[in-house]
Amino acid sequence: MNKSEFKDKLVSINRITKVVKGGRRFAFAALVVIGDQVGSFGIGQGKAKQVPDAIKKATETAKKNLIKIPLREGRTLHHDVLAKDGAGKVLLRSAPPGTGIIAGGPVRAACEVIGIQDVVAKSMGSSNPINVLRACLKGLKNQNSPKLLAQSRGKKISKIIKSKEA
Repeated sequence: MNKSEFKDKLVSINRITKVVKGGRRFAFAALVVIGDQVGSFGIGQGKAKQVPDAIKKATETAKKNLIKIPLREGRTLHHDVLAKDGAGKVLLRSAPPGTGIIAGGPVRAACEVIGIQDVVAKSMGSSNPINVLRACLKGLKNQNSPKLLAQSRGKKISKIIKSKEA
């Protein structure tokens, strides 16, 4: 995969101040999400004395931490997910076509780079972007596609998916 295949989004930048004898020393912490818009997704954090260096480090970390997420029809989630990581709690719900991404801040950025087009999300608990993103990642990992369920149960996919007529 080339860099051109990935879309990355800067979620947040924190300025860290260390007070020393001569004054203040500033450093920066960046949080980046990266994805290929067809289901792969990674989160990275980077710290440096300069903002561009912090972003570069975060992007490299995100590329190393890529995971694959199953999408329904390539546009939404298979089912609703409630996930918690630390104080960050996220509710992700699948949505019908044309809904768009109804989510705030970090979860919106994650959905855009993953390639999810229709989702409704609510962040509860912590507003810390790192905890919210980690909860989002946990929820997306815990998602089961009908194909996965069918394999684990030894059944056919048609037996697992509810028919619309019933």
